[in-house]
Amino acid sequence: MNELERDYSRLFRLDDKHAVVVGAGSGIGRESALALAAQGARVTCADRDLAAAEETAARGDHLTAYELNVLDEAAITTAAEKLGDVDILVFTAATNVRKRILDYTGEEFDRVVALNLRASFDLIRAFGKHMAARGSGSIMGFSSIRATTVEPGQSVYAATKAGLVQLLRTAAAELGPNGVRVNAIAPGVVETPLTAQIKANQEWYDAYAQKSALARWATPDELAGAVVYLASDASTFVTGSVLNVDGGWTAVGGRFNPPN
Repeated sequence: MNELERDYSRLFRLDDKHAVVVGAGSGIGRESALALAAQGARVTCADRDLAAAEETAARGDHLTAYELNVLDEAAITTAAEKLGDVDILVFTAATNVRKRILDYTGEEFDRVVALNLRASFDLIRAFGKHMAARGSGSIMGFSSIRATTVEPGQSVYAATKAGLVQLLRTAAAELGPNGVRVNAIAPGVVETPLTAQIKANQEWYDAYAQKSALARWATPDELAGAVVYLASDASTFVTGSVLNVDGGWTAVGGRFNPPN
């Protein structure tokens, strides 16, 4: 389609598309599922917590709950086969253990890597295989500002998020010739269950808010627009990219505001 044929009034519409959102039971995943459905997509709300997925599905039309444990490779393979043609894959599930490296245990390391990186690897392989065979698709995974900016106590989480970026970029290079686009979204601090520990401490909460140019945290719904954009025809030439949705955190990190 050239620019003379493009209907810009439908640039973000996702009618007749099937999206799978992994981690749709809460937070960014839930808002992503609702936003995709609002643009006309048929959305499978996948989550290990089926009740939470059903709660998301009950909030709008064209939403269906699906129980999926992404730590089970066989379950991911089954889902990719069972759910049929999938045009859009979004995965948000992640965990974090906030400890300094010298205090970390091997079990904790394995737990964070298993969900944040290995599960992502399995999802890309299983769903990307079918997208490549059909010749189209959009995959997006959630990285983090921690892929590029670190702080004490975030070592393994940061390593997995940086690794995820390179995994997604490589998938973009490998699947691009088959018409599949692959991108990363990198949020800043967002009010989700994963950040509840920080939010509960007012001093931490305020300090994190001041790190962004907008001087506040994000809410999960503020990430949904990035998901719709990367899923839609508005981004047909965007792949292998990292879309920062961080309120300017990475632009102004480490800044000093001198007194007037």
